[in-house]
Amino acid sequence: MSAAATSRAPGSWGHYPSSHPYQMAACRNRQALILPTDSRSCLPFGNGRSYGDVCLNNNGTLLLTRGLDRFIAFDPATGILQAEAGVLLSEILTLIVPQGWFLPVTPGTQFVTLGGAVANDVHGKNHHIAGSFGCQIRAFELLRSDNSRRLCTPEQNTGWFRATVGGLGLTGLITWVEIQLQRIANPWIIAENRRFASLDEFLTLDAGYETRYPYIVSWIDCAATGKTLGRGIYMAGMHAPPGLRKPPPPERRALTVPFTPPVPLVNQLSVPWFNRLYYHLPRPARGLTPYQPFFYPLDNLLNWNRLYGRQGFFQYQCVISPAGIREALPEILARIAASGQGSMLAVLKRFGTKTSGGLLSFPRPGVTLALDFPNRGQPTLDLLEQLDEVTRQAGGAVYPAKDARMSGDSFRQYFPQWQEFSRYIDPGFSSSFWRRVMGD
Repeated sequence: MSAAATSRAPGSWGHYPSSHPYQMAACRNRQALILPTDSRSCLPFGNGRSYGDVCLNNNGTLLLTRGLDRFIAFDPATGILQAEAGVLLSEILTLIVPQGWFLPVTPGTQFVTLGGAVANDVHGKNHHIAGSFGCQIRAFELLRSDNSRRLCTPEQNTGWFRATVGGLGLTGLITWVEIQLQRIANPWIIAENRRFASLDEFLTLDAGYETRYPYIVSWIDCAATGKTLGRGIYMAGMHAPPGLRKPPPPERRALTVPFTPPVPLVNQLSVPWFNRLYYHLPRPARGLTPYQPFFYPLDNLLNWNRLYGRQGFFQYQCVISPAGIREALPEILARIAASGQGSMLAVLKRFGTKTSGGLLSFPRPGVTLALDFPNRGQPTLDLLEQLDEVTRQAGGAVYPAKDARMSGDSFRQYFPQWQEFSRYIDPGFSSSFWRRVMGD
């Protein structure tokens, strides 16, 4: 491990809150890796795709894990893959898809590290079938600040396993991970698109599609009001069958946002216009699509977070229990519409009952709503606190990996196992998020 000079390291994907100078230490050789022993706290930092401050450690040390980028073992007969924690999901897909395998669970971007997927217990469009990423893990190695190493599996060092899956990088440094992949016949997806005019219609569609399709997700028009409140696009998909005779899809050439504009391009004028256009945009009811645009639509526009300007943006993702869906979801959407702070990227999907057992894992039965809000300062913070109020009353929770401002009281209500989790925190590790919610 080598350490760079103290400087302002890369911030979070949402560009909020601001990061402060801290030490950076590059992790490279996992077998010879020795963690710093000075008085600064450590925190793993992967590819910087967390939205808030779970990946920040102001005045501490960031352990840069992208240097842990080696594949250790892959069995194309069984689909068991072992790789270092800094390997990107995109790099895994490049290796496994041509050999007939796919990630068993994947979030909405392929540019996250394997260790980050574990630490945030990411979820995908198939949670109602497969659960979260933590459900797919066979084993990982955990390096502690005393430089001891623990092999963690669902059966061995179980407490450390449950604390580290979804543990936000606070239990130590994950050096490698072993997962079970899923078999596919080709890289194509059979996809369906359906408009729905209300949340009631969404729930009716969802009840029918979730038993037929492994992947389901919806886009919600957050600018809609009155009779159109809760309208959106329902999208369902499945891997194409073996009999499909079609060549591999061409490699996509991504566009990029080259710089951060001085004025946010996502604003009160563009959001309602975009939402109306996107809702009415013609799209095929059913068809074949490559897996990349289905799973990772935003990955085709690199650095898209720059569109929100220099002030950055907030992502808010909550989960609402089944009992609270019909009351809480309309209330959340109504408060957003009344605030005039709509979201372009509003995603609604179902969580199933399968859990990873992670002590701080976010997914739980119900529906989850994820939204992006340009940072307008106090008005945006006030709106998010209103959404917290509705979420708390509905017995739900907010996702720490995408949070930058939840209160400590809210966190403790959302994650009642936080005290048990605290016993597994490495004394040499901390984060800006953890100090914020714990009041340190």
